[in-house]
Order: sequence, then structure tokens, then C-alpha cells
Amino acid sequence: MPTEFPQVDLPNKIVAWPDVTEDILNIYKQSCRLKAAIFCVCMEGDMKASINLIDHEIKQNDLITLLPGTIIQFRERTEKVKLSFIGFSAECLEKINLIKKFVYSFQKISEYPIISLDTVMSSFFNDYFSLISRITYNEDYELTPEAIDSIVSSVISGVDAAYKTHSAVVSPSTRKEEICKDLVQLVTQYYTEERKAQFYADKLGVTLQHLSTTVKQVTGKNILDIISYVVIMDAKAKLKSTNMTIQEIAYSLNFPNASFFGKYFKRYVGMTPLDFRMS
Repeated sequence: MPTEFPQVDLPNKIVAWPDVTEDILNIYKQSCRLKAAIFCVCMEGDMKASINLIDHEIKQNDLITLLPGTIIQFRERTEKVKLSFIGFSAECLEKINLIKKFVYSFQKISEYPIISLDTVMSSFFNDYFSLISRITYNEDYELTPEAIDSIVSSVISGVDAAYKTHSAVVSPSTRKEEICKDLVQLVTQYYTEERKAQFYADKLGVTLQHLSTTVKQVTGKNILDIISYVVIMDAKAKLKSTNMTIQEIAYSLNFPNASFFGKYFKRYVGMTPLDFRMS
């Protein structure tokens, strides 16, 4: 998929680190688009970050959830910062449909990538990330695929629960942000039925030009980027984790045939669905 931002992945399937300081965060001082999923808790200090081109302030005990495709840039800090972190590479997430895994919170994460935790919940995440860090950096112990799947599921379940119990969420500050939030909700609801931008503009009651301009200003993406992100995530998960044929997957995503699906998939992934399945 063409993008104006450099894409960043993680070197291993799971990377966990309970002591991420500003020296490490310097890697993300330039805007980049994540291929990985990253979850972290701010244990000390506060700082500013741009997430999908929207400025946020990160404070102690904040949970930061960055899904694949997120545009991230860490900015200035006001004091010493320490984050507790776990991340899963693009390869690790190939078999996972994050939309379905985040049963409750996928739409909320898109709208609010940062939420506040109480001290106890923050310490739970920190303790778990520390444990995984000890395991992954132990050269005498190699995680099995089953163990990796279990860790991913447990982190997602924990984040999902945190969002479910979080009630102090404020309304979007601007009408443009609200439109983008509503677009994401509609796409996650209708992506197996509709991939035309006009459909979503009609659903939102705005012109296509207005929706296109708004989405670009708020997220840096265009409407088709958002639709394709959700469609391709589902397609990848089905290719890697099911025995469905290419034709069956095409039909499940409302493509007329495997050929149309193959062209669409290759446009955004750079390889055919079969090549991806075999990779």
C-alpha cells in the first residue's frame, strides 16, 4: 500500500520491555506507520505524542494502544519518562483478526488510543510485561507457537477489559474527529458488504468530497485506506488461520470471484493471496 510514512516493524514476534526510556523513544521522533501492534503503560513522567496525526498528552498510568497502521510520532517530554511495553510483529499477527479479537474495544481504540488506568491496573500490566520480557530474553527458553498465541490473547483480553471498564471518556473535541470516529464504526460494521466510499458518505449524511477532505485532515489517510485496512486484516487472518479456499474467502468478503479478490489483495499487500498463505 503506498504511504508517505516509513513503515516500522519489530525484529521479533514478541518484544517486551518494562523500562522504555526517552533514549529508546527517540526512534519514533519522526512520524512512522506501524506494521506491529504495540501496547504500553506510562509508569513515570509525561510526554506528548502524535497518534494518527492527532496530538495527545501521555501521563502516568495511561495505557497506550497502537494497532497496525497507526501513524505515531513521539514529541517533547516535560520530565523523565518510563514506559512499560509489549509489542507483536506483523508476522506474529498474521493469523489474528484484531477486529474480532477486540470484541468490545476496537472502535474505542480507534477513537481513543490513550486511556487512564488506576494504579492497581497499571501495575498489573507492568508486572505481566515484565514477566514476558524475562521469558523472551531467556536464551534457554524458546516460546512455542501455542505460547505466543496465548500471550497475544491474554494481552488483548486485558486491554479489552480495560476499555470495557473505562468510563471517563470525553467527547471528540471537533466535528471532524467525530465524523472520522463514525466512519470507522461504519466500516467495521459494513466492510464485508460495501467498499465504496460513496456508501459511507451517504450513511454519514455528508458529501463524498467533505468526507474525503475530513478524513485526510484528521488521519492522514484516505477513505479507501481505512476500508482496505479492515478488509485486508480479515483476509490475512482467514488465509493464515483457516482452511477456506481463496474462492470462499473472496465470497465471504463480498468479492464477485477469486480473481477480483486476488487483484485487490495484491494491490495492498504486494503479493497474491496464495503467495501470502504460503509465505
